[in-house]
Amino acid sequence: MSSNVSSAGITTDATTGERYIPSSVRADGSKRREIRVRPGYKPPEDVELYRNRAAAAWKNRGKGGVPGAETMSSEDDKAAQAASTAASNKNAKRREARRKAKETDGSEATTEKKGADSDNWRVPAAKKEEAPAQDPVDIEAEKEKKARNLKKKLRQARDLRDKKNEGELLLPEQLEKLIKIPELIRQLDALGFDSNGDKKENACPGKA
Repeated sequence: MSSNVSSAGITTDATTGERYIPSSVRADGSKRREIRVRPGYKPPEDVELYRNRAAAAWKNRGKGGVPGAETMSSEDDKAAQAASTAASNKNAKRREARRKAKETDGSEATTEKKGADSDNWRVPAAKKEEAPAQDPVDIEAEKEKKARNLKKKLRQARDLRDKKNEGELLLPEQLEKLIKIPELIRQLDALGFDSNGDKKENACPGKA
């Protein structure tokens, strides 16, 4: 009785058409019984084999075509490529010409803009004029405020000087304040105040 065996090991009886997996002997000597396969069932091994054949046929399509057809196709491709290259070069030249024209127009526009900007020199001047001038009264008040601060620092420094003269030990930062006494007097003098922090009516040297 002739039979066909598939990749999955399924045997098909040529006479009856029945499919089955033949009995076999295991490694331990026991015997596997014969298994009948349901009609229409196709195991993965057989399906994969079918797919591989179909994929191979699709992949190899056109390889066995008419002799000379591939050469003609290559020549057509070369001609099409040459035409495409020529068109690309032509388009590139056009783009370059447009770019140069834009650059020329842009430089002219920049020159005109600079000229327009030069005509608008009055705008910043107007903004400067809008800034209110500082009131002389405010200036005087600012001077008096600074003088009060300087007078306070000078008084503290002189107190420290008196303590030092009495033999009291001073800290380093307190000694720095003593050193600044002449500078404080100079700053008061620049603001128009004497060494005691009083506003000078007539210029007279102050004493520390």
